[in-house]
Amino acid sequence: MKTINPKGIRVGTVMIKQGLTTTIRWCKHQRIVVFLALALFMSLAVLFTLDSLYPLNLPEKNNLFARVVVDENDRPLRSFADKNGIWRYPIKLHQVSPLYIDALINYEDRWFWHHPGINPFSLLRATMQNVASNKIVSGGSTLSMQVARILHPHKRSLWGKTKQVLRTLQLEWQLDKKQILQLYLNTAPFGGTIEGVQAASFTYLNKSAKELTHAEAALLAVLPQAPTRYRPDLHALAAQKARNKVLQRLADFDVWPQEIVDDAMLEQVFSFNFRPKQLAPLLARRLLNHSNGQSVVKSTIDSDLQLALQDSLTSYMTRLPKQSSAAILVVDNKNSAVKAYIGTADFANAERHGYVDMVQAIRSPGSTLKPFIYGLALDEGLIHSHSLLADVPRSWGDYRPSNFNGAFNGPVSAAEALKRSLNMPAVDLLERYGVNRFVAQLENAGLTLSIPGGKPNLAIILGGAGTSLEQLVESYSAFANQGKVSQLRFLQKELTQDKQTRNLLSSESAWVVQELLAGIERPGSIDTFASSLQQGKMAWKTGTSYGFRDSWAIGVTKEYTLGVWLGRPDGTAMPGHYGSISAGPLLFNVADRLNLSAQQITKPDKVTKETICWPLGTRKSDTRASDCQEDHQAWIIDDTVPPTWHTSDVDAWQSGLFTFWTNPANQLRVAMDCATVPKKVNHVAVWPKVLEPWIKVKQRRFTLIPMLDPKCASPDIASSATLKITGIEEGSIYRKSGDKGKIPSVWLKSIGGLGTHNWYINGKHSYQIKPNQGKEHLLSTIGKQQIIVQDQQGNSDMVTLFVE
Repeated sequence: MKTINPKGIRVGTVMIKQGLTTTIRWCKHQRIVVFLALALFMSLAVLFTLDSLYPLNLPEKNNLFARVVVDENDRPLRSFADKNGIWRYPIKLHQVSPLYIDALINYEDRWFWHHPGINPFSLLRATMQNVASNKIVSGGSTLSMQVARILHPHKRSLWGKTKQVLRTLQLEWQLDKKQILQLYLNTAPFGGTIEGVQAASFTYLNKSAKELTHAEAALLAVLPQAPTRYRPDLHALAAQKARNKVLQRLADFDVWPQEIVDDAMLEQVFSFNFRPKQLAPLLARRLLNHSNGQSVVKSTIDSDLQLALQDSLTSYMTRLPKQSSAAILVVDNKNSAVKAYIGTADFANAERHGYVDMVQAIRSPGSTLKPFIYGLALDEGLIHSHSLLADVPRSWGDYRPSNFNGAFNGPVSAAEALKRSLNMPAVDLLERYGVNRFVAQLENAGLTLSIPGGKPNLAIILGGAGTSLEQLVESYSAFANQGKVSQLRFLQKELTQDKQTRNLLSSESAWVVQELLAGIERPGSIDTFASSLQQGKMAWKTGTSYGFRDSWAIGVTKEYTLGVWLGRPDGTAMPGHYGSISAGPLLFNVADRLNLSAQQITKPDKVTKETICWPLGTRKSDTRASDCQEDHQAWIIDDTVPPTWHTSDVDAWQSGLFTFWTNPANQLRVAMDCATVPKKVNHVAVWPKVLEPWIKVKQRRFTLIPMLDPKCASPDIASSATLKITGIEEGSIYRKSGDKGKIPSVWLKSIGGLGTHNWYINGKHSYQIKPNQGKEHLLSTIGKQQIIVQDQQGNSDMVTLFVE
């Protein structure tokens, strides 16, 4: 039987006790660790709960920023205060001058980048100073604490300071140092309703915070310490003294060299009187309404150009009637960016309807649509630049338009008709092209017409529809962009997107039309300063709506498309004011401010110059010399020369080579089947019948075509039924017999012709008279009177008289 060793038992017992003691101690340590972990977890849970229940009042979350629309260089155009009337312009840290950051950090909180939000040494120092002075002379707050107080204001008390400390710790927990500093830059008080360094810089210094000098940086660094006492616009001397204190401290800390500080101290504190920017106010409101809540809306506007044009327009409006307004739009052709936008002549002026944006207003465009029908007719092959057109009385059903000056001009080229804005050729081209097709083509390119009754008609080419200055300028840009139209861009972010274009014209017809419009003589300048001729030529077109309600002028250069509108927003008339004398000079005044280059729009290869003969309209190289009564240098496209005559209106037009037979013995005209005399065939180029009264006598039919030979007369060979006005001598002068005498009159009579005779007085259809009848017409209008008679086959005659 084995004997138990007592010593071993004791040793084992000791070891068990030691193990139990170690185990107990380990368990106690575990409980402490668990307790500490639990306490930490509970603390974090409480902190997270408190943070969730009492979140920081960050500006991004609560839209505490003012909203501002800026130009292409981030300069404010118009600002909109926040709901409390506070002006804050949001800015990023990298957008602020490093000089300001140096001044702010080294004057306000040198240990900002290192402390956890609270600097106990600064607090202790401030406490001792305040106790020693028995008043508050120092706050000891860090920049983080100042931001916490800005976000969560409190009273000056122990509890208030405690809350500030807690909020500061919360701020440091959630954000990094750069984010906290950026919050200060955007929310620090700078006097009155001005908060944030960017708002202060623009308000007091009229510049961005990115452009601050040493002296300006020091001034804005100290201003939040006493925003009212140091406001430079109210207390310039106090502000300068405080600024110099900051400058000297920066020199003492070797942040800035003493010589730079000395120079900065020499600058006098000066402040601009604060007035919220009102550049492009209507555009700013428009962009803000579509900004999806953005605090900063970056436009494409050039504020220097905008300001210059606003000043120029203000001066120009002094010459216009009361209650009138104006609009100006300038677009960069390269990217369709809007560089200047003036929607009213005097914003907020009720007399001038200053809240109505006339850039977007729908108005009658007058003749400004005419270049498009000429361009489309070129593309269709209906005309070339010098096709023979007829500016003569015509009617299309019940529609009888007339020219602006109340007269007809007879034979005109397409170029002349466009440059002189003649109405009859434009309506004629629209009928030949198709009015529905024309409207659809414009709409496909983005120019939607507002048409009374909704049904397109021929009157739209003379202003019988509605559109806006914005749509017109956008569409006219096609003449500089190879016939393509792209939507106007108002925002910087849009410039990074691909340019979406729509076809309106071919590049060839677009070039030809702008080349013709560039040949229109520039009107007199509206002031001596802008009287120097610009280097780059501009294609331009005017328009006047019915009743002198709207005056337009649209211009195109290689670089810009620009347009102006003048009139009364309420739609009442402005007699005596029309496109060429009211809007045209203003358009060129705008162009003079653009510093246009001498570059011209490049001519497409398919556009060539060709000598054309009238009246046939054929190439001179293909025409007999005797048939080329006039020659013109024409722009043609793709080596194609369209015919001159109207194939759809042959009865009234009747032009081309006229074939007839003559008796060689007496050179009189005979019938082709005449057997009694020998015959000789002849060809002669004749002008359209409707142009007879306007062409030279030697070019008229009765001069070119011989009389009938009595030996072989036939009614079948009559060239026309001659129409002649009787009883009125060309160039006659009529006067009233004394002041109380009767108004003079003439009897309208004519012989010849076929069918009913239509009479036109100064371009206006006045009477419809049956053959062999007359009508008395009172000469009540002083000046030149153009009287025209026309029958149903296009025969016509004209006389001109004068009334004194």
